[in-house]
Amino acid sequence: MKRRFDLTTPRQRRRVGIHYDPDAFGAFSEAIARFLGTGRYLVIQTIIVGLWISVNVLNIAPFDRYPFIFLTLILSLQASYAAPLILLAQNRQEDRDREQLERDRSMAARTQADTEYLARELAGVRLAMADVVTMEELRDQLDRISEAIEKLSKTTQPAQGQESAE
Repeated sequence: MKRRFDLTTPRQRRRVGIHYDPDAFGAFSEAIARFLGTGRYLVIQTIIVGLWISVNVLNIAPFDRYPFIFLTLILSLQASYAAPLILLAQNRQEDRDREQLERDRSMAARTQADTEYLARELAGVRLAMADVVTMEELRDQLDRISEAIEKLSKTTQPAQGQESAE
């Protein structure tokens, strides 16, 4: 490798091999896994295997010199490709589920924080409302004041009447 003096970017090794888009390949594997997991695929595969067996057993048009060896090879080949594709699709789904779980957790945390904030605010409003005078309390106080004024006016009226007589 050539010596570099610029240390702002890491060195990259030369890659040998096939380059592909992991997202496109993942989408392709999910489509295959979706198809392999359907009843339609199972019915089609069962019909093909049944035809293969019946053609070779009944000697209608035998194309497999050693019956079922080629069938076994084809089914093994199909399974060897299907299993990793299905696992890749499952891993991608697991990654999506994990991201959704993280979003749900953060949403739940925000909701809990908002709920706690609103509970504190409501408690503060209740405390503030405890100090506020109600209409009933105000009427009671006004009644007491009026009674006190009446008593004072009664006690001061005879005294005023005596002053005017003198």
